[in-house]
Amino acid sequence: MKLVAPTVEDIHRVGRALGESAQPGDLVMLNGPLGAGKTTMTQGIADGLEVTDHVSSPTFVIAQIHPGKYDLVHVDAYRLTSMEELDALDLDTSLADSVTVVEWGSGKVEALTGSRLEIDIERPTGADGGHVELGADEPRTLTFRPVGPRGSALAEAVYAKVADLAVDRRVG
Repeated sequence: MKLVAPTVEDIHRVGRALGESAQPGDLVMLNGPLGAGKTTMTQGIADGLEVTDHVSSPTFVIAQIHPGKYDLVHVDAYRLTSMEELDALDLDTSLADSVTVVEWGSGKVEALTGSRLEIDIERPTGADGGHVELGADEPRTLTFRPVGPRGSALAEAVYAKVADLAVDRRVG
């Protein structure tokens, strides 16, 4: 499933729909270059989970837990260089009771569960193939790749709330 988020507010809206639909045990992986909107989407997820804490990128602390309707475990895996560092976070322990969002998790956290929702956030590129400077009103393409039954159910629930942003309905 592909969505186009014309503005940063739309990325937040998709995140909010995801948070409203999420259940304990859900794992969401957000992938994309710097500045693509991963933390903005996580802030929307937090709003959907009724988190009242300020949510920022956990780049240097690696992981933060925000209480809400369900706890939001927000992880930035960018600086993780080994499985030992990932294991030290005990994500497998908190996963069942929380909604876990991992930025930069591709290739690092897939083994935590057989059911997850992976979202790629793509920014426009310039003529030379490099990323262009983005303002708040530059579109991003969001590609949903659900894995397993819970990942598929979560993708479908989000789609139902933000169908006006869809450009490709196919899931997978």
